[in-house]
Amino acid sequence: MTATENVAAAVPAATFTDAMSRLVSGLAVVTTRQASGRPCGLLVSSICSYSVDPPSVLVVVDHASRCREPLTHCVEFGVHVLGSAQERTARTFASRGADKFADIAWEWDGAVPRLCSAPIYLRCNVTAVFDHGDHTILIGEVTRTEVREAEPLVFYRRLFDWRLRGNGVRQL
Repeated sequence: MTATENVAAAVPAATFTDAMSRLVSGLAVVTTRQASGRPCGLLVSSICSYSVDPPSVLVVVDHASRCREPLTHCVEFGVHVLGSAQERTARTFASRGADKFADIAWEWDGAVPRLCSAPIYLRCNVTAVFDHGDHTILIGEVTRTEVREAEPLVFYRRLFDWRLRGNGVRQL
């Protein structure tokens, strides 16, 4: 047994998942164009700044996601960091609904579906894709950025209805 196998065996998945649910994170919708030409998108909480030079982000996608295949084969994708007024958008893109874009204001930005109401939009070129465990990691070099002021939508303890207030996080 390797050291990695030994550590993995010592931590039950449910315990790890519960521990990580207590990590406060922002929420973002990641979008791209499918081979059919239709838009696809999913909600992610595993996203972070990866590099400043060149400006890059790291996005993690579950292997079970229907958007995984289009994202692993695309040239460009969009990252839409959600604001506190976008809980409905978060729930839509977290769902397994057939047409998540039906009731969302969006437009094409080249080959990238761009959500019109997201306070932060990053258009990215894919620079690396690799699998680890049950997820795929995408590294995207940011080629366009749009930022508008908004309170963030915060994901904490598996709930979307948290807001940053004062010196802590509170549920509404």
